[in-house]
Amino acid sequence: MSARRSGGLTPEMNVTPLVDVVLVLLIIFMVVTPQLEAGAAVELPAVVNPDKGEDNSLTPTTVSLTAQGALFLDRKEVPREQLVERLKAIHEKDPESRVVLKADRAVRYAEVRGVFKTLQDIGFPGISLQVVDLKKN
Repeated sequence: MSARRSGGLTPEMNVTPLVDVVLVLLIIFMVVTPQLEAGAAVELPAVVNPDKGEDNSLTPTTVSLTAQGALFLDRKEVPREQLVERLKAIHEKDPESRVVLKADRAVRYAEVRGVFKTLQDIGFPGISLQVVDLKKN
């Protein structure tokens, strides 16, 4: 005896809803992933001829200053009081470490210069200001 039905319909799986869900998840991850890597939302100032980045195998420490005045140290918000302590600890651990300062274009120059001066006073050997390339039309 056979378990098959004679002349009956065999059910088929419809994979279209599964493909739709997978595509929606893919799009969501494509949109969210760059935001996770970016850290603080900072709109960088644009310059015409930015310097080419150095080929460093070491990852620099990133200090971000948002338009609202919040400070981030490697994608984690840090109060101003703790920023200096943490940066000094990083510098003591590796005196040759580099720092990249990302400041929103809406932040006043005096505030950016204050953070830059703090980094210099700690003794970091190389401090870079991150900008975007302004394309000529």
